[in-house]
Amino acid sequence: MLKTLGAQIKEYKRDSILTPVFMILEVICETIIPLLMASIINDGVEEGNMQHIYLAGFAMVVMAGCGLFTGVMGGKYGASASAGFAKNLRKAMYENIQTFSFSNIDKFSTSGLVTRMTTDVTNIQNAYQMILRMCMRAPASLICAMAMAFYVNARVASVYLVAVILLGTILFFLVRKTMKYFNQVFKKYDKLNESVQENVSAIRVVKAYAREEYEKEKFSRASENIYRMFVKAESLTVLNNPIMMFTVYSCIILISWLGANMIVGGSMRTGDLSSLLAYCMNILMSLMMLSMAFVMITISVASGERIAEVLNEKADIVNPEHPVMTVPDGSVSFRHVSFSYKKNARDMVLKEINLEIASGETIGVIGGTGSAKSSLVNLISRLYDVTEGEICVGGYNVKEYDLDVLRSEVSVVLQKNVLFSGTILENLRWGNADATEEECVKACQLACADEFIRNMPEGYHTYIEQGGTNVSGGQKQRLCIARALLKKPKILILDDSTSAVDTATDRKIRKAFAEEIPGTTKFVIAQRVSSISDCDRIIVMENGQIDGFGTEKELLETNKIYREIYESQMYGNGDFDEEGKE
Repeated sequence: MLKTLGAQIKEYKRDSILTPVFMILEVICETIIPLLMASIINDGVEEGNMQHIYLAGFAMVVMAGCGLFTGVMGGKYGASASAGFAKNLRKAMYENIQTFSFSNIDKFSTSGLVTRMTTDVTNIQNAYQMILRMCMRAPASLICAMAMAFYVNARVASVYLVAVILLGTILFFLVRKTMKYFNQVFKKYDKLNESVQENVSAIRVVKAYAREEYEKEKFSRASENIYRMFVKAESLTVLNNPIMMFTVYSCIILISWLGANMIVGGSMRTGDLSSLLAYCMNILMSLMMLSMAFVMITISVASGERIAEVLNEKADIVNPEHPVMTVPDGSVSFRHVSFSYKKNARDMVLKEINLEIASGETIGVIGGTGSAKSSLVNLISRLYDVTEGEICVGGYNVKEYDLDVLRSEVSVVLQKNVLFSGTILENLRWGNADATEEECVKACQLACADEFIRNMPEGYHTYIEQGGTNVSGGQKQRLCIARALLKKPKILILDDSTSAVDTATDRKIRKAFAEEIPGTTKFVIAQRVSSISDCDRIIVMENGQIDGFGTEKELLETNKIYREIYESQMYGNGDFDEEGKE
């Protein structure tokens, strides 16, 4: 974990080195001041030597000024190092997440990744700043003050030694006890973020079903769990302060009593006692700072492990050493393909798939819920890797291609359509960053989106809210289809992406595809027979296997499943918006 996190310090190594250097210089200045004060009392006040008082006083002012300067510089460089470290951690996590395949993403919840990039990184940032400042300053101050105290009077200074050992032991047991609670807290944070994320993203559904009270209770439970865990942890850590203060005042009383007796006995001077009391506060305040740092570091250990988990996650799907950089055509071959989402799983999602699809063909895919239709097409653009067999696109195994090249030529409109906050044009240009406005308009015309876009207040410059909440489901689907078309792909996959549009619009979209992009291989996953009836061939899926593959006429004659679906839709109630048949 430390090696993984430490690698992200990068350009902030200089600031990370300068911070403890300035902290140690500040400690040296602070350690000298009590000696000068003792000198003023012993050799100035008691001896009536005003010149010595002036000289020692001037030296104290210089030391105080140096201490102030080094403290300010230590704070400046410490803030720069810790904030920069946090910035690099967030960037490294985000960049690594972008390389994840779907199987990698499946290991982490969305809310968990958000917590790691926000709360966990903030904890690491605070802990790192404490390590650079407090964890350097406190031990240095403790050692210097202890050494000077023994230099002044070893007998009295032994009181400090006992106090340090006692407090160190108590601190060790407190940290050990609280650590297990903080490890559990961040898992609870994931649940809380998940509750908030689900509620906000699905607020319309919540209100439609009048489930506000249920969601409030769900959030309250998650929040209450965090509260209880923090109370348990904090109830132990707060014991640190009263124990510390009790020890501080006990030491002051004991040192004052011993010192007073020694002054009366003539074995100690008054200035020495004042310096010992100052060193007493330095030593015990150093312990106080160390205890605070240990608590923060304890919290951050759990955060560090969670961050390292994301940084160390290696993408399951990577580019080959010498990738193919051109996709010749849109032909697709499945050769003895079997697939499972989990490694070493006994049951395969797809079993022994064999297909040969020519470039430019339009292939319909139909089947019941859970028949693995989406899993089949997700393998083409290598969103997942096959478990057994191979898939070839353009005559090459998909594993031989550069990932960006392959995915640029395989355009996918997924089942769950996603739009990003920004204008319609900005969303469309996700398909092609260099697309002109005319090209965007053309793609929208093919996707039957141009008409409703022009009716919007600002047309193609209309702002889309986060998640596309200000457009309907059908409008969102058509925008996503247009975005996919802008890639000018060799293979276009529509994963049930016209389910929210009426059949008349669906028919127009399919007609535009046939006329405008005849050379593009098209896979159309649908629940409606009308959406795939004019496809060149149709795949019928059942339980992860191909139950039938052929033209609609062939399937009606030979495939029971397709015939049942066809008859139930065509001779049943049909689609409510379908044009009447004669």
